Amino acid sequence: QVHMQESGGDSVQTGGSLTLSCAVSGYTHPNGCWAWFRQAPGKEREGVATIFTGGGSTYYTDSVKGRFTISRDSAKKTLYLQMNSLKPEDTGMYYCAAAYPPCAVASGSLERPQYWGQGTQVTVSS
Repeated sequence: QVHMQESGGDSVQTGGSLTLSCAVSGYTHPNGCWAWFRQAPGKEREGVATIFTGGGSTYYTDSVKGRFTISRDSAKKTLYLQMNSLKPEDTGMYYCAAAYPPCAVASGSLERPQYWGQGTQVTVSS
């Protein structure tokens, strides 16, 4: 029913900026939740940011607050992650994900995501 595809990953220097996009096709619930996750090699997957599409509420993990912004374009069915002041610890594979209601968020991470993209690599060098 739903297909998600990330793009925009790149290699940047510390302090740089990058914007990731996630194109979504198929049915999406108007009150569903979309999110970004990331995973570095050898580490567990980490929830980065979540947006509740119904009301527009956003949630972030502490390490990215003030630097990252999650948003979406409902008409284009595209999810974005604007990343500023990038640090080497932001390096990882970034995935977009989505869940149908009821949605739950813990420390910025969307729980029980039902759909995933294939990921886009972000590398931040010092």
